[in-house]
Amino acid sequence: MLNRRNLIQAFGGGVALTAMGALKVSYAATPNDARLVVVILRGAMDGLHALVPYGDPHYAGLRRSLEQAGPGGPNGVLDLDGYFGLHPALGPLRDLYLQGDLLPIPAVATRYRERSHFDAQNVLENGTAEPFGRKDGWLNRALFALDRHQRLGLSIGPTTPLILQGRAGATSWSESTLPEITDAFLGDVTDMYAKDKLFADALNEARLAGDVTADTSGIIAKSKEAASTIEAATAAGDLLSQAGGPRVAVIESHGWDTHYSQAHRMDALLDGLAQSVMAIKTQLQGDWSKTAILVVSEFGRTARENGSNGTDHG
Repeated sequence: MLNRRNLIQAFGGGVALTAMGALKVSYAATPNDARLVVVILRGAMDGLHALVPYGDPHYAGLRRSLEQAGPGGPNGVLDLDGYFGLHPALGPLRDLYLQGDLLPIPAVATRYRERSHFDAQNVLENGTAEPFGRKDGWLNRALFALDRHQRLGLSIGPTTPLILQGRAGATSWSESTLPEITDAFLGDVTDMYAKDKLFADALNEARLAGDVTADTSGIIAKSKEAASTIEAATAAGDLLSQAGGPRVAVIESHGWDTHYSQAHRMDALLDGLAQSVMAIKTQLQGDWSKTAILVVSEFGRTARENGSNGTDHG
């Protein structure tokens, strides 16, 4: 059902797009009907904990309490190539690797070399070599170049991250606890703006967007934490699967700043990440073969563990 928050978000996007000069804005398929999901792991994920270089002779000495057992042992890593292995919590993703659907890329970074989460995330999202190099996001610029008249982008959560901010139209979706809008209320608002083309078109666009998200209202009912990765991924997959839905989604996952008790915390985080990817796959069904999921974090962490059984900014 269309609720007040969804209406306000969609209505606001419609106003902005109409003001840019688009006479008709609607979801539609990209030229090849492909999908893209960008998952941002905020806090700086420790790549050596997720993609474990168990074959490196220096690994064990750098990670005394965080060292993970080799393949074949209890809770051992899941071997990929005789050198790298996936953390066991990422078990479902190993099958994707064996099927040729997963490509882990270690030791890749932006040019940013300081230790500010905020600045590093800004670089990652603005797409330049420095913090605040642009006021818009690289993904928004790509969408604008692809089709400036359609809202192909979707942000899952209460706010739109920088990566999706800019001239291209994008919508957002988040769980709302506000009461649903009645047909009578929508009728009154429609009558009120019937003779105002700007707002009438925007309202119509909001109602269309509300129809697209209506079937997702019950998906994020498992937890009160609306921004949890699994819930967001399930909603994103559902919306991307719809014929009239968006084609590019951004999901934010929090909690990856593991200065202490990293092993325990990462077990849950990595399990949630794996379940999120599989939830998107399940929701997309036949469209999975036309979908790319890009998982990124603002920077890595130290190879050597610290004194609190965690790792610091690397």
